[in-house]
This record gives sequence, C-alpha cells and structure tokens, in this order.
Amino acid sequence: MGKGLNGLMVKAWGGADYRLTVTANEQITDKFVRISFTAGGLLADHPVHPTQWIRLWIPDADSDKLHHRGYTLVNQNPLDDTVSIDFALHDGPAADWARRAAPGDPLDATVLGSDFQLPEPAPCEYVLFGDTASLPAINSLLDAIGDTPARVWLEWQYESDMTIPVHNKPHHTVTWVQRIDDGRLLREAAQEMTCPAEAFAWVACDGHTTRSIVKTLKHQHVLPKTSIKSQAYWK
Repeated sequence: MGKGLNGLMVKAWGGADYRLTVTANEQITDKFVRISFTAGGLLADHPVHPTQWIRLWIPDADSDKLHHRGYTLVNQNPLDDTVSIDFALHDGPAADWARRAAPGDPLDATVLGSDFQLPEPAPCEYVLFGDTASLPAINSLLDAIGDTPARVWLEWQYESDMTIPVHNKPHHTVTWVQRIDDGRLLREAAQEMTCPAEAFAWVACDGHTTRSIVKTLKHQHVLPKTSIKSQAYWK
C-alpha cells in the first residue's frame, strides 16, 4: 500500500518511519478499545514525554489506500519496546481497523512534531479541557505534573465514556459535561470558571470548541499565549 502525497510530505518534513506490531486488543468500553504493540524501536529513538503522539497509516479494508491519522501513545515502556494506543469505535477506517486488529498484525507509524514539555517554572495550577479523544494525552499530563493542582473538564458523548479511567489525584478535580450543541457546555465551563494569572491551560477538543475556549482564555481570563497549549484533535 502506498502513502501517497501525505507520505511524501511527511518524509520531506523529516518524519521517521516505524513498523508497529499488534500484541493485544482490549475492550475498554463499548466504544473504545486499547491496542498494544511492540514499538519497532520507536521509543529508543524518541524519549517518552507527556502527550506524546505519532501518525498512523491505517490500511483501508476495501482498497489499497492508507489513511493518515494522529494518535496519542499510552503505557510507553522503552525497556520492553512496547506501547498502547486507544481507538474510538465510531464510523471510519481507523475504527474499522481497530475492531479487527489481532496479534501479529503490522501497522506503520511516523514520528513528526511531538515535542511538548511541561512549562518551567511550574504554574500554580493546570486547567485542562478535552474529551475522550484527548483523554489519553490528559492522563499523561496528570501523571507528569506531580503536586501541581489541576482542574479538568471532559466532554462525554456516550454514558460509557465516563467509565474510562482518568488518572486524577486528590489534588485534581474532574468534571464531565455532556456533548450537546456542538460543545456548548464545555465552552460555557471555560467562560464561567475563575482562572489565576499564573495558571497553564491545555486545550484539545474538536476544532470549533478548541478555538472558542482559547479565545476565552486569552481575552476573558487574560492568559498569555505562552501559558496556553492548544490542539484541535478532530473536526
């Protein structure tokens, strides 16, 4: 299968290619699975960091086409060269591949652009906005920030979403809000919260909601650009 124009562009930008191999397929909820892999040397070349992500080349079941998708890594173990990735089971080629993935199946991946580091000095708190697509990245942040307080708002679409484990500690608060009106409740949460000037915000929702929350953080809460990290995880 060819990677087409996307493959040429990623290679031109300096992307490094790896071959992952499926070792397990675990059901997390009725809408999510966690697939474990041997990493093909990826973790030896790219040290683990919060929100670490890679680009996957998803094979189409009905053609020779490869679909280009970004996914967050979880459970990275450089010593064993193993890693896992969570897949949402909606309609689409990545979900279709995840449903049928079995031990021994190969999956090509490219590393390009994943380099987030925690801010220094540490902020007084983190304010995090996301949904089930970005929850693996949020969990990696909660694992990494130590004793720093955090407030987390997560959007759910299916009731089972709220059973996905969140890595919150006693000094973290987690609020789930239902996805209605294209993310209205999450946007309202950003408007209604208080936000200290020394906070650091991390936002990864759908494109429209992400842009709206970032605008609120900048203009209403007056956070500087250096205190906001945002990424639209889906459209």
